[in-house]
Amino acid sequence: MQSEYSTVLTLFPLKSVTESFARVIHGLTVEHLTDHVIQRSKRMILDTLGVGFLGTNTEVFHKASEYSKIYSSNVASTVWGQPDLRLPPTYAAFVNGVAIHSMDFDDTWHPATHPSGAVLPVLLALSEALPPSPKCSGLDLLLAFNVGIEVQGQLLRFSKEANDIPKRFHPPSVVGTLGSAAATSKFLGLSMTKCREALAIAVSHAGAPIANAATQTKPLHIGNAARHGMEAAFLAMLGLQGNRQILDMQTGFGAFYANYSPKVLPNLDSHTWLLDQQDVAFKRFPAHLATHWVADAAASVRKHLVTDRALLPIDRIARIVLRIPDVQYVNRPFPDSEHEARHSFQFVACATLLDGGITVPSFHKCQINRPQVRELLSKVELEHPQDNLPSFNTLYCEISVTLNDGATFTERSDTFYGHWRKPLSQEDLREKFRANASSVLSCDTVERLTEMVENLEDLEDCSVLTTLLKGPSSPEMVSKSI
Repeated sequence: MQSEYSTVLTLFPLKSVTESFARVIHGLTVEHLTDHVIQRSKRMILDTLGVGFLGTNTEVFHKASEYSKIYSSNVASTVWGQPDLRLPPTYAAFVNGVAIHSMDFDDTWHPATHPSGAVLPVLLALSEALPPSPKCSGLDLLLAFNVGIEVQGQLLRFSKEANDIPKRFHPPSVVGTLGSAAATSKFLGLSMTKCREALAIAVSHAGAPIANAATQTKPLHIGNAARHGMEAAFLAMLGLQGNRQILDMQTGFGAFYANYSPKVLPNLDSHTWLLDQQDVAFKRFPAHLATHWVADAAASVRKHLVTDRALLPIDRIARIVLRIPDVQYVNRPFPDSEHEARHSFQFVACATLLDGGITVPSFHKCQINRPQVRELLSKVELEHPQDNLPSFNTLYCEISVTLNDGATFTERSDTFYGHWRKPLSQEDLREKFRANASSVLSCDTVERLTEMVENLEDLEDCSVLTTLLKGPSSPEMVSKSI
């Protein structure tokens, strides 16, 4: 049947973009996975788990999980790091997705989106909810994960607008929702028709405005994308139908993008993964990706101002100029909250100049409101050179600090460590995971998880992985707290 189907496709190629996506989702197999894609996606999974565990300590996570407790079903999945809380799979995916993005610490791709957060919590929730036989393997998880990532990447390439840092809506709320629907459809083994319907339904669940960036609502974008994509696949399984040409139409998925120009995906026999061609960026501190260039340049210029362990001579600084792209929602001269500080070129520059670097505690309110930070913020000016375009693939940051005596020191960052052009080493990625996950898990569990994810393609039963996500039991939590 498969060979006859392939022959028909060869003789009569698909003209519908939507049909071609459904064909790819349904037809990709573990044999299509390359070693390169497996290795890159395992790094994404490890990092996403780590930032998710860390995110369970945040206020927005606790609000989302408290709300989700009103839902119950006969089937339940783990809320990461919360051994006493299980939720229906859609809501487990929702709160775990919120945790992942609660500190803006998750991976970033090009064209701009956070690809993993809308997909991984869905698959881990489903792996617990499915019947124990047949078992879900690590390769099954990797395949569905990469299908969800691939769908996001392909959709982002249908518009030039998607190449830039967003101005109107948050991309994960759009492409992430369809990535979740695709990953769910693949994991559940839906037919090609049901895959198509899931995409159509997901489009009507998609979208969130960029105006909610730098607020507690922004992490909901990832959680909602995960939940809504899963719901779209469930509704498709029940026979709900949508527009068969949803990805072909300007009034369909094209409503989200200017200059929308969709293209039919190639046949499976010539399939290549976008993740093979374009890696993701991993963040070293929890803030908007564009601020990482600022931190890099500020750390370099600080070396001209501070010797050994001396304090930054704030009173000698007359002016700080940041030459960056014009990205309005990351232009926050005097941030008042941790979420605003994570989206502030100015704050990240000043905190780096003052402290020598940015860490997780840098965004605590007591750090944001330090008099020294506020004094430095008052000296910051922004310039937007015409050649500094708002794209994560090309932007740069140049910082100039002028002293009262007229001396000026200038440094520039074209690529920071963690960007896809200068990727984190595997050991540094492990260290990030350990630091984040150990806020919730025991050291032994952290090491077991690390080893399991790094050998995920050899895992025969994913339930072994999900068991480790629960975190310590109540007595262990009390002991850890003490």
